[in-house]
Order: sequence, then C-alpha cells, then structure tokens
Amino acid sequence: MTKNLIIVFFIIGATNAVFTCPKKDGQYEDPVQCDKYYDCEDGIATEKLCPDGLVFDPLNRKINKCDQPFNVDCGDRTELQPPQPNKKCPRKNGFFPHPDNSICDVFYNCIDGESVEITCTTGLHFDEYSGICVWPDSANRQGCGAVNKTLKDGFECPKEQQIDDRGQVVDHPKYAHPEDCQKFYVCLNGDTPREQGCSDGTVYNEDQQRCDVPENVPGCEDWYKTDEKKA
Repeated sequence: MTKNLIIVFFIIGATNAVFTCPKKDGQYEDPVQCDKYYDCEDGIATEKLCPDGLVFDPLNRKINKCDQPFNVDCGDRTELQPPQPNKKCPRKNGFFPHPDNSICDVFYNCIDGESVEITCTTGLHFDEYSGICVWPDSANRQGCGAVNKTLKDGFECPKEQQIDDRGQVVDHPKYAHPEDCQKFYVCLNGDTPREQGCSDGTVYNEDQQRCDVPENVPGCEDWYKTDEKKA
C-alpha cells in the first residue's frame, strides 16, 4: 500500500512540475521540447508553444523568438508538438519539399496551413535543411528525375575541362550562348548542362565569366538597342 502511494505521489509531482524562472523576466526554452518555451514575468512561468512547424530560438533578440527549424540549433531539445498537417503542408508552417521524391525543384511555403507552390530557378533543387534552392550536388536529393545531359537546343557540355587563371580545373564551367547574349550555360560538375540568364540590361561576358554591361562584350554592344527597335 505504501509503495503504491509513493508511485501515485511521484506521478502527480511529475505531472505538476513547474518551470522555475530565472531572476530576470523573459522567454526561456523548454529543456526537452524545441517548440515549447516559457514566458517568465515576476517569477511566474507561462507555458507557450510556437506555431506548429516553428521552433524556439533562445538566442533570437526579437520579441517573437519562434523561427524556421533550419535557422535554429535545437541541440538536445529534440521533442516537438504533434503535427497539424493540412493539404500539402506536413506542418502548418515551414518550407517543405514536393511529396513526389522525383520532383526536386518544387517546394511549398506553408503559412498557417496555407501552401504556396514555388519552383526553383532552372538547374537548382530545393534543400529542406537550408530552406533554399541550391545546386543538385549540394542538395544531395535522392530519387530525383533522370539528369538530362543534352538541353533542348542541343547544347552538351564540352568534354575538355575548363582551366582558370591559376591552372585549376573549374568545377562548374560556364559557356556563352551562341545566339542569345543574355543567356549562358553552366555545366554542373563539368558534365550536366543548365541554361541560365543574366538580368535585364546585362549580357554574359565569357572572358570575365559573369554578367556585364553590353558595351564591355564585343558583339553584344547593341543587344538591347536591337530589342527596343523591334518593340
């Protein structure tokens, strides 16, 4: 009988355990759950939860310290509240990859359960660990669609390696488009082509390996002037 009473009192004590506030008022993280925190005022702790999908960052100086998981180091605080999925959102808030593992360039920005579909720039894949679009070799996504080594216009990456001014092999060499001054190609790891484009008003400078003003690129000086005449 005495043993049973001890167990009951232990369970009650654990259930009613209260977070002890530090002397200074503020918001403090829960020791085990990353999306739970305590708002301490005059020594009294009020338990709170971040919106589903966000986690608490004690180092954040903003009033709202809940942020995307890829911006926060939760450490040993590995527990989370139960998810509240809705449509294409595994949780109500956050950035999530397309549910089809073969589609790596599309992701969803979920805000309070409402999703917005976003497509990465041509050639990039969504990286759920950083929340942004990156080169495929950086995203390291598994099951993505087959890599096309020939673009629609017939461009294939040259077999010869591109060497920089220091005599080093260029990992992702670039090549000018033969007909469009604003476009250029990037060969990922030297063999997977992706078409890219300079912003309006600039053209690709193959000598400098970057976008530049038209007057600095022989043959492209009048590129935009020609477009104005056509308009």
